[in-house]
Amino acid sequence: MNKRRPNPKQVPDPDEPLWRSTLRVAMPLNLSYIPIGLACGILLHAAGFNTLLTGLVSLLIFSGGAQFLIATMLTINSPLLSIVLMLFFLELRYALLSSSLSPYLKGQSNRFLFIFAISLNDENYAINYLKFATDKKWTGKEALMVEHYSLLFWAVSNVIGSLIGSALKIDLSIVNFALTALFLYMIVMQIKNRLTIVICLISGVLAAVCMMATKSTLGLVISTLIASLIGFLLESTLRKKLPDSHWLWKLRSPGAKKSAVENSNE
Repeated sequence: MNKRRPNPKQVPDPDEPLWRSTLRVAMPLNLSYIPIGLACGILLHAAGFNTLLTGLVSLLIFSGGAQFLIATMLTINSPLLSIVLMLFFLELRYALLSSSLSPYLKGQSNRFLFIFAISLNDENYAINYLKFATDKKWTGKEALMVEHYSLLFWAVSNVIGSLIGSALKIDLSIVNFALTALFLYMIVMQIKNRLTIVICLISGVLAAVCMMATKSTLGLVISTLIASLIGFLLESTLRKKLPDSHWLWKLRSPGAKKSAVENSNE
């Protein structure tokens, strides 16, 4: 009878440079940025950005959703105020993300925190939060390096995409569908219970009504604020008065039961 040999654990090389070990952690994310960054650079070029401006936008904003939003709204000649307001509400989530990392960055200088904050995005946040939670040796310096690696790959991919866009003729009609597809994906990923679906439907109706009333994309901002307020009031009311309501049941499977109701502190 053959004996099973235990799988040897991978022991970190103590002589490996810090930049290389951190790059290895960030590499899956870096590689995933390449196709999306190329597409974003092509769309920005189609919206009128030259290669230099594309590089600056990717460095200063560093958000795929925001850059797709800019490309789409500029293509349809949206007012600057509408673009700024939409970007503000879209990026407001980073205040929540950064607050969950703050316990791991205590004692850091204000300069470090500023640089860390402007380099944060959804994906490198996920990597750093997981490392902070599971690896006691993970430091703020390594977390910042992960952010900068991902920023480098994203910016370079954007610039290359812009160069590709300058050599190709892009039908601008596809830009109108790019942002729609992106936000549909974001909506699907956010659906956790039945109440979320109701709020999505309310938000869609309000967006159509407000757009027709204002006759501009400013209606999207107004509808977003109203829908967010309605969602907050409905959820808080249900959790206080009807905590076992089927509207709060998770949608992980068709057979969700009361045991799947979300806890209020999740």
